[in-house]
Amino acid sequence: MAETEGLVNGVESLSVSDSPRPDSNDNNCGDEYHVKWGFSLEELYKIALKFYKEKEGKALQVTYRDKLRLVAYTKQVSFGKFRNDVSPDVGFLDVVGNDRRQAWQALGDMSKESAMEEFVKFLEGSCNLFKPFVEAHKAEKEEKLRQQQEEEERLRREEEERKQRELEEEARKQQEAEKQRQIEQEMQIRSALNQQTAAQFRQYAEQQYPGNTQMQEELIRQLQEQHFQQYMQQVYQQQLMHQQQQLQQMHASSNNNSSTTTLPQPATPQQLNSYPQQSVDVVHREGQALENGQTDGAEDELPPIAAASMWTRKDIKEFKDSLRKDKDSVIKIGSGETVTVRVPTHEDGSCLFWEFATDYYDIGFGVYFEWTIAPSNTVSVHVSEDTDEEEFEEEEGGGEATDVKGDIEKGKKQDNRPPTDEIIPIYRRDCHEEVYCGSHTYPGRGVYLLKFDNSYSLWRSKTLYYRVYYSR
Repeated sequence: MAETEGLVNGVESLSVSDSPRPDSNDNNCGDEYHVKWGFSLEELYKIALKFYKEKEGKALQVTYRDKLRLVAYTKQVSFGKFRNDVSPDVGFLDVVGNDRRQAWQALGDMSKESAMEEFVKFLEGSCNLFKPFVEAHKAEKEEKLRQQQEEEERLRREEEERKQRELEEEARKQQEAEKQRQIEQEMQIRSALNQQTAAQFRQYAEQQYPGNTQMQEELIRQLQEQHFQQYMQQVYQQQLMHQQQQLQQMHASSNNNSSTTTLPQPATPQQLNSYPQQSVDVVHREGQALENGQTDGAEDELPPIAAASMWTRKDIKEFKDSLRKDKDSVIKIGSGETVTVRVPTHEDGSCLFWEFATDYYDIGFGVYFEWTIAPSNTVSVHVSEDTDEEEFEEEEGGGEATDVKGDIEKGKKQDNRPPTDEIIPIYRRDCHEEVYCGSHTYPGRGVYLLKFDNSYSLWRSKTLYYRVYYSR
C-alpha cells in the first residue's frame, strides 16, 4: 500500500512544460487529436492527468507495473530522457524509487509528444469513464468559448450603439444649428421686408378697419406673412432658374466643343436654404433705393422695379356688395377679351393698391408699368380683343433683342410705344372664391397697366369688381 501511495504522489508532484514542440511532424498528430477529441495533445494530456489524479483507486484500477509506466510517462513529458540530476537519490532498500528509475530509464529517447500519447491511450483503453470525462471538459470549453463570443459581441454592439448615438447626437446638434441659422436668416429677411412695406400696409389696414387698432394689427401681420412667403418663393425660383441657365450653358458649350464636360448639379435643399442669406442685403438695398429715389445706373437708364406684394381676403361677398352701386368699379369682360385698367401715378402718392374679385369664374391678372408721363391722373379702362393682345406681346418680345437701352418694343407699328416693365406676369386667379389684393411701390412717374385677361374663355363673360387707390 505504501508503494502505491508513493506512485500516486509521484504523479501529483509532476508539472507539464508549455515549451514548443521540437518536431514539426507532431503537428499532424495534434490535428488528429483536435478532430477526435476537440483538444490539442497537450490539452488532452492535462485533462488525462487530472482524470488520473481524481479517479485512481476509485473508478480507475491499475496494476503496480502500469502505475510505474504512467509515472515514467509523466517524467518523460516533464524532463525528457532520464537524467541523474533531476532524479532524486534512492536508497538500496527503496524498492518503489528504484522501480520508478528503471521504468523512466526504459523509455530512453521517447519524445515528449509520444509520452503524452501513450499516457492518453492507456487511460482511454483502461477506463470507460475517460471519454465522457473529456467530452464534459469539451462541452465546458465550448460553453466558455460561446460565452466569450457573446461577451465580445455584446461589447461590440455596445460600442457600435455608442458610436451611433454619438453620430446621431452630432447630427442633431448640426440640425439644430442649421435650424437656428435659418431662423435667424428668416428673422432678418422678415425684418427687412416689414421695414420696406410698413407704411404701405399700415395705410391699407387703416383704410380697411378705421379706428380698430386690433384688427389693423392682425391684418398687417397677415399681409407681412403673405409678403414674406411670396418673396421667398421668388428667391427659390430665381435660384432654380440660375441653375437651369448654368445647365443650358454647359450643354451648349459641351455641344460646341464636342468634349466631355462636367455639368453642375442642381441646387440642393441646403444650397437653397443658404441662398436667402444673400437676399437680406438685397432687400435692404431695394428699400433704401426706393426711399431715397436713387438708382445705380446712368441717368438714361430706367430705375429698378421692386417686387409687388399680393395677398387674399375671405370677405368676397362684402367686398362685391360695397362696389355694386359704383358703376365705374364693375366691368363686364366679354369672352376672348382683355381689359386694361390704366392707373397713372399720383404726384402725392408713393404706392399703388388694388383689389378685385369676380362672379362664379376665375380670370387672368397681371400688372405692368409703362414709363410715360400721363397728361392727367384719371383712371381709364381699355378693352381689347385677344388678337390685339397677341400683337402687343409679339412686339414687346421682339423689343428684347434691341440694342437701344430702355426700348423694349421694336417694330414698325409701335415705334413710339413707351418702354414697359412687367411687375406681375398674367396668371389665372381664383378671384371668384376670395378677394385678390396687392400693392406696389412707385418706381417713378408712369402708368400702371392692370390687365384682366379673359382671352382663354371662348363662351363665358366675366363680371369684374375692382378698386384701385394710392397711398402717400
